Amino acid sequence: MWAQSDTIVGMSVTFYSDSPETTRSWAIQLAARLQAPVVVALYGDLGAGKTLVAQAIAAALGVTGPVTSPTFTLINEYDLSDGGILFHVDCYRLQNPEAEAVALGLTELFDQGVVLIEWADRIASLLPDDRIDVVLQDAGPGHRRIEMTDRRFVMRET
Repeated sequence: MWAQSDTIVGMSVTFYSDSPETTRSWAIQLAARLQAPVVVALYGDLGAGKTLVAQAIAAALGVTGPVTSPTFTLINEYDLSDGGILFHVDCYRLQNPEAEAVALGLTELFDQGVVLIEWADRIASLLPDDRIDVVLQDAGPGHRRIEMTDRRFVMRET
């Protein structure tokens, strides 16, 4: 029995990938379940596969052109085949991440489309509670551990 104040937030699943192709396939499956507005926060070290996941999601949602990491432009915007918009954000180079993200209007995008945020940990306090977290970790040469937590699901005792 839960105490009245107990809350379970999020449903997590862990996936192991043995290649970039397998990681891409996993991201395509995730994309098929995304419905805007949604924020997908991507976490992981350099080279973990955040951009690969973003590229696979974008392609699965109908982006036909190249999808590059917006390391210097900070936010790239893509039209989706269903008429929606995908925002691809990279917070790596922000000097004062949270203040700069607010100044860029990043939080205003959260309810406007599919928002993929690389280096989301740099703006953690700005992220909406109802988001999807994807943590990519090295699991040996060419292998990745991917933990996805869907924080849009909240279960409380009634």
